[in-house]
Amino acid sequence: MILAATTNESLARMSDMLIYSSMAVYTLAFFAHIAEWVLGSRSKVGRTAAALTSRTAAATAAVTVRVKQAGSTAVLDKPKVVTRAAAGTRDVPDGPGAAGGTVKGDLYGRIAVSLTVLAFLVEASGVVTRALSVQRAPWGNMYEFSTTFSTVAVGAYLGFLFAKKNVRWLGLPLVTTVLLDLGVATTWLKTPSDQLVPALDSYWLWIHVSTAIFCGAVLYLGAVATLLYLFRDSYENKLATGGNPGAFARSVLERLPAAASLDKFAYRVNAAIFPLWTFTIIAGAIWAGDAWGRYWGWDAKEVWSFITWVGYAAYLHARATAGWKGRKAAYIALVAFGCFLFNYYGVNIFVSSKHSYSGV
Repeated sequence: MILAATTNESLARMSDMLIYSSMAVYTLAFFAHIAEWVLGSRSKVGRTAAALTSRTAAATAAVTVRVKQAGSTAVLDKPKVVTRAAAGTRDVPDGPGAAGGTVKGDLYGRIAVSLTVLAFLVEASGVVTRALSVQRAPWGNMYEFSTTFSTVAVGAYLGFLFAKKNVRWLGLPLVTTVLLDLGVATTWLKTPSDQLVPALDSYWLWIHVSTAIFCGAVLYLGAVATLLYLFRDSYENKLATGGNPGAFARSVLERLPAAASLDKFAYRVNAAIFPLWTFTIIAGAIWAGDAWGRYWGWDAKEVWSFITWVGYAAYLHARATAGWKGRKAAYIALVAFGCFLFNYYGVNIFVSSKHSYSGV
């Protein structure tokens, strides 16, 4: 027994060391991503994107009609009509990415991705070591949930890259968020490893909580894409209406994928995860029935999980409703993800509920 306790304590210390080490590597990746954006310039594709947008807008605003009249040609100018393009209707190419199509920028981008892979492996090792130290699923409190959440988020990002999807633009916001998440976890949410209370000691912990972590991690990627879509859409609309964005906006936003591409990526991610989030709530209800003898008790965590579900259901419905596509639907998606964040941080820290265990 004493030997086992000593081994578990050693594993717990090793887990902490691995988490801190991953933060150090993530920091290096953060600076490499910064270098990619700063040292990489806009390529020819990126530089011509704005001009193409302006030309497209001008072509649709002023259409020339030629009419044959007795052997001569009369040219009639159609009155200019300024309309706001719906999401996905602009013929705008994707930007060249953070590297801007330059060799130097691409080099730093590859270094950033390599460091992110290394940090992911170190952090994942820390999560696994934590599980070995407590001999259970490593998400029994907010500290363990946070470290696992950031690991899964980075893993999902790397999975998209491995599938050759154009998502390297996600690297900087993702690594920044991961550092903040781990900083909060190790500073304020740190909880000594311990065994679970009887209500949590169930195989449903592996099913329900792991699914919730995966859903939240992927929904985060969708939320980042949605936020960037709003910025890029405003930028394209300003160009189409003859505006002149600042140099910073041109340098950053021109390198992102087109608004239509960002919107499509966010929609596909959210639509794919929604059924899994539905399963998460159902699995939680079944677990509650086993642990507490009721499937639904309007506990704060249950209520906000359902509110989050309603939010994403409203988003998917808005995407299929005329007049609500584009920016309006994007706002709903961000509100839904905000509900997810409150469900995690707000409910766990500020609200007393049956889901409050191990201090945090």
